[in-house]
Amino acid sequence: MSDPPLQPQPTARSRHDHPLTRSPVGVIGLVFIAAMVLTCLVTLPWTLGQEAPRPAEAGDDGAGSNPRYNAGTPKSGRLPPSWWYTRPDEARRINELVADDDLDRIAASHAVSPQIAREQIDGQFARELRNASSYAHQPLRNAFGTDVLGRSLLYRCLTGGGISLLIGIAAAALSVVIGTTYGAFSGYIGGRTDAVLMRIVDILYGLPYILLVVLLAVAVDAIVERRIASRVEQFDKQRQQYVEHAMSALPEDQRNEPAALARSRARFQDEALDRFGSGEISLGVQNTINVLTLLVAIGGVSWLTMARVVRGQVLSLKNQPFIEAARAIGVPSVRIFTRHLLPNLLGPITVYATLTVPQAILQESFLSFLGIGVKPPLPSWGNLAADGLTELNPYQSNWWLLVFPCLLLGTTLLALNFVGEGLREAFDPKRARRSIGSNTP
Repeated sequence: MSDPPLQPQPTARSRHDHPLTRSPVGVIGLVFIAAMVLTCLVTLPWTLGQEAPRPAEAGDDGAGSNPRYNAGTPKSGRLPPSWWYTRPDEARRINELVADDDLDRIAASHAVSPQIAREQIDGQFARELRNASSYAHQPLRNAFGTDVLGRSLLYRCLTGGGISLLIGIAAAALSVVIGTTYGAFSGYIGGRTDAVLMRIVDILYGLPYILLVVLLAVAVDAIVERRIASRVEQFDKQRQQYVEHAMSALPEDQRNEPAALARSRARFQDEALDRFGSGEISLGVQNTINVLTLLVAIGGVSWLTMARVVRGQVLSLKNQPFIEAARAIGVPSVRIFTRHLLPNLLGPITVYATLTVPQAILQESFLSFLGIGVKPPLPSWGNLAADGLTELNPYQSNWWLLVFPCLLLGTTLLALNFVGEGLREAFDPKRARRSIGSNTP
C-alpha cells in the first residue's frame, strides 16, 4: 500500500505574507499618507485657533485677534524660510522687525545710531540684529517662509492640507455611497431598470466633468448670496422699524431739538444693531458653507465609475450558486445584499475609493487654483499655489511660495496612488495565488 502524497507545507515566508505588505510602494505610500493626515488634521484645530497676543514689533501695534493661519503683518511679508539664505533686501526687512529697545541696545554696544544699525546686512552686527528680531524668535513659524501679508506659509500649508484632505476624503466617501447604491440597485434589479439607469450614467459621462462641478459650485454660491442679501434686507427693515418706533416715543421737547434728536437716533440705531444684528453671516460660517458646497459638488459627480464597477460586480455575483440558494430559501433582498453581496464588493469598493480620494483632492485644488473652490483667506493647496505663481518672475522670485504647496500636493497625490495600487494587489486573488505558489517548496 503506497503512502499518501505529501501535502506542501507553507514556508515561513508564506505564513508571514500579509496582503497589505505585498507592494513595497503601497506600504511607503500608506506610511506617508498616515503621517500627512496626522500632521494636517491633528494640527487643524490649532492652526484654526486664535493666535496668542504677541509683542508689538517695530512700527507695529501687535496682533492676536486673527486665526493662527491668517495672522501676520505686511512688514514681515515675503521673507524666506528661516534656514535659507537671505538676500540684502530681505536682511534689511528682517532688521525692521527688531523692536526699538533691542535696536537701541545693539546700536549702543557698537556706538552707532539706530538708523545706521538698521542698515547693517552682514557681519557680526547683522547677526545680532537677526537674532534679536521676531523672525529668529519663531523658527518653526518661519520654517516655510512668509507670504505677501507676512503670514506663516507653514501654518497655511498645514491648514490648507487639512482642508484639502477633508474635502477629498469626504467627497470620495460621498461618491462611494452614491455609486455603490446606484450600481448595486441597477445590477441587482436588472432588465429595463438597469438599462435606463446605465443610459443616465452614459449621458452624465458625456458631459464635461469639471464643468458640472463648476456649475454646481457657482449655482450654490449664487443661492447663498441671494439668501444673505435677503436676510440683510430683512434685518435692516427690522432695525428701521425699531428705531422709528423708539423715536416716536420720545418726549416732545427732545423731538424739537435737532442735537438731542440726532443723539437719540444714533443710540436707538446702536440698540437695534445689538438686538437684531446686521444679518451678515460670520466668516467661519461662510467658510463652512463654501467647503460643504465644494465637497458635495465634487462628490456628486464622482460616482459614475464606481457605479459601473459595482454594477459589473453585482451582475457577476447575483447568478452565483450561493445567491441562488439564498433566494430559494426566501432570504429578503436587503439581507442578500448586506450579508452576501456587499462583503464580496468590499475589495473593489475599497480600491476605487482609494483612487477617488486623489482625484477629488486634485479637483478641489484645481478649482481653488482658478478661484472657484476654497475662498481666501481660508487656505488650500490650490489657492496657495495660485498665490505663489504670481511671485515667480525673472527679476526676483520668492520660490518658497510656490514650491512648498505644490510639493505637498504632488507627494500626497503620488502616495495616494501608491496606496491604491497596493490595495489593488492586496485584493487581487490571482496575485495572492501567485504569492502562495511561489513560496511553496
